[in-house]
Amino acid sequence: MKLALQTPLLELYKYDLADLSQAMWRKLAMAVAAFTYKNDLTEATIEDLLNYFPMRYEDRSNLIQIDEIYEGLEASLELYARVAGGFQVGKNRGPKAPPLFIFEITAGDAERTRKPVVVWWFISGKGAYRIVNYWKERFERGTRFVAYGRWEWDGRKNTFALRINKPDELEILPNFEDIDSFGLLKNLLTAEDVISKTSAPTGKFKPNPKSKIQNPKSDDEDLIEDADNPKFAMIHVGRRVPVYRKLGQFQTKRLREIIYNILQNLDKSSVKETLPDDLCKRQNLITRAAAVEEIHFPPEDSDISEYASARSNAHRRLIFEEFFWVSFALQLKRGERTKEPKGTLIEINDKIYERINALLPFTLTGAQERVVKRIFDDMQSDAPMNRLVQGDVGSGKTIVAFLAMFAAMENGYQTALMAPTEILAEQHARNAKKIFAESNYRVELLTGSLRAAQKRRIQTEVASGEIHAVVGTHAVIQDAVEFEKLGLAVVDEQHRFGVMQRGELRARGFNPDILVMTATPIPRSLAMTVYGDLDVSVIDELPPGRTPIKTVVVGEDKRDGVYKGIEREIALGRQVYVVYPLIDESEKIDLKAATKMYEELRDNIFPRFKVGLLHGKMKGSEKEEIMQKFVRGETHILISTTVIEVGVDVPNASLMIIEHAERFGLSQLHQLRGRVGRGAEQSFCVLLTGDKKTAVARERLGIMEETTDGFRIAEKDLEIRGQGEILGTRQSGVQTFKIGNIIRDLEILDKARQEAEFYLTQKRLTGETSRLIEVTKADARFRLAGIG
Repeated sequence: MKLALQTPLLELYKYDLADLSQAMWRKLAMAVAAFTYKNDLTEATIEDLLNYFPMRYEDRSNLIQIDEIYEGLEASLELYARVAGGFQVGKNRGPKAPPLFIFEITAGDAERTRKPVVVWWFISGKGAYRIVNYWKERFERGTRFVAYGRWEWDGRKNTFALRINKPDELEILPNFEDIDSFGLLKNLLTAEDVISKTSAPTGKFKPNPKSKIQNPKSDDEDLIEDADNPKFAMIHVGRRVPVYRKLGQFQTKRLREIIYNILQNLDKSSVKETLPDDLCKRQNLITRAAAVEEIHFPPEDSDISEYASARSNAHRRLIFEEFFWVSFALQLKRGERTKEPKGTLIEINDKIYERINALLPFTLTGAQERVVKRIFDDMQSDAPMNRLVQGDVGSGKTIVAFLAMFAAMENGYQTALMAPTEILAEQHARNAKKIFAESNYRVELLTGSLRAAQKRRIQTEVASGEIHAVVGTHAVIQDAVEFEKLGLAVVDEQHRFGVMQRGELRARGFNPDILVMTATPIPRSLAMTVYGDLDVSVIDELPPGRTPIKTVVVGEDKRDGVYKGIEREIALGRQVYVVYPLIDESEKIDLKAATKMYEELRDNIFPRFKVGLLHGKMKGSEKEEIMQKFVRGETHILISTTVIEVGVDVPNASLMIIEHAERFGLSQLHQLRGRVGRGAEQSFCVLLTGDKKTAVARERLGIMEETTDGFRIAEKDLEIRGQGEILGTRQSGVQTFKIGNIIRDLEILDKARQEAEFYLTQKRLTGETSRLIEVTKADARFRLAGIG
């Protein structure tokens, strides 16, 4: 029986595929469910697995030779082990430190005519001795393997060497002498099999029977990764092969065998065509069925360079398809929004403009005036506003939002402003109270950390209309909060809030106007794609009197100089931030490091100065007290995790020191840097890093020294890390792409957008477009079920 795309992975044990047991298919289903963010592993299908695309391709019909290597070359070599073993290093690491080994493989070519090279990695931990012995046996003399990476000249060994992070990156292959003309492993065949040359062996294939030692990681992993299966011996060599990132316990070689076997048994008619025929002809796209197969196993006559640059026929087809559906859904959503009845009726007349001018403590920049005009036009139109205001750090987005809130309140409506953190919400509330102090409008703060009685009181007064503007975190949109007459919702830092949360807010009011603000500069290509249902305005001008921040990248060896800089700034009457990264996976360790640094600076380095510590695990009241001390100038140095990243405004802070800067994304570094330079004095940002060795780290951090242009930095960040990392798209509900890359594939994105527009305008009334709309509405990714 043939397989279909929607066949669950848990069912595949019944088909006797790839010699995997039922338990192993379950492990694979778990890994695929995690990769596709599915909570139920029974939902993981063949289609999900086939959407796990190769990270690169190797032409093993034509691998380079050892004598073709040069310094810095990234390449794959087919090698044969000569000597392998580990030696202990770092014997002076202290009595409690676990043993540390370097494991080295000296390897050469099959003919033994060229100078051998070295592949090495570190092994540490309590089980290091066992692990060293395990790998020594795995890479016994004559073992054939493929090594990929950046080759560097090792002067000590007088040859080229490759350092890898872990041995999973090496792929052990069957030896040629073990493979007969039928591509079967001789040492695993029965005598009858060898004689008949027709029947493949049956049963489960175990690792090399000579092996006396089990994989120290786990028995299961040994089975998954190390079995040499005669059915697939020749798909790993002598052809163009896909190379996959490890998926759960499954490494590239095993994944290649599984996917190959599935494709051989897949009913091609189950791979339904999703794009209109006329579109495929116009854009010269191959069929979806052909693309699904060729993306994993390039045809014999394909150009490997096209696969490397994601320009093969298979890539073009799948990238176009992905971009087309996202573009179509966003344009459909936008078109339907403009038809929605608006719950608010707003007029902004001369009298309101006079009151706004009286309210303003300063003159707006030209960019602010332009954006305010667009917002007021939206608010007075018949369609609900859905506008994104982008502005670099310190460009004055908040005052623009306050003016929109004032215009809504002047028309008798309530307003809500949501921020991603309590600290920022508290700051917005303080500033709003100052701005609206001369008006009759009441502003209140509503956050999760308020006492229950306070919360209930504020919620009651919001529901009765006594409170005109409520400022808070996502607590504002919880079910207990009802508005009497919500007319405008302002959401600060949109990428921190989910699409569903925005929908909840809209559902609670009169289909209010929505104004979204972000200080994360988002490249236009990305904004048009992920925020395609929003109109975008940019505040591209800073208020006068700001001095550009000077940024330097320094290594650990310059720490003493950095501390002298802190003393100099404090002597001048200014204040200093020291920021530590807090990464989810190692949060406890990171918090401990930040706390240790705080104690070191407070007790030993700067005992004469007041040093404070601020982190996200503190209670709201505690954070507020620490922040207020810093605002009032009572604290000289504030050690903080990234809770200060967004919006916090202390004009007297002139020096920002970021520890472990290599662990932050560029856009995040730019946000942190923006916490200084809020006044007229010269401000500085020091990026302290122990990682300036790699080319990418140099390039990433180097651009921070070159420019303070947030959009240029965002483009570079997008190029290096991808859109999901910048926006935190998994959490925010923003669309992420499986294969498309909007920097690399911008030309394809533009064509896909044009085609989507063509069907929704010129062909809107055709049956084909009706079908496309139905497919889009049925796709849960786009949350469009309620449209139409």
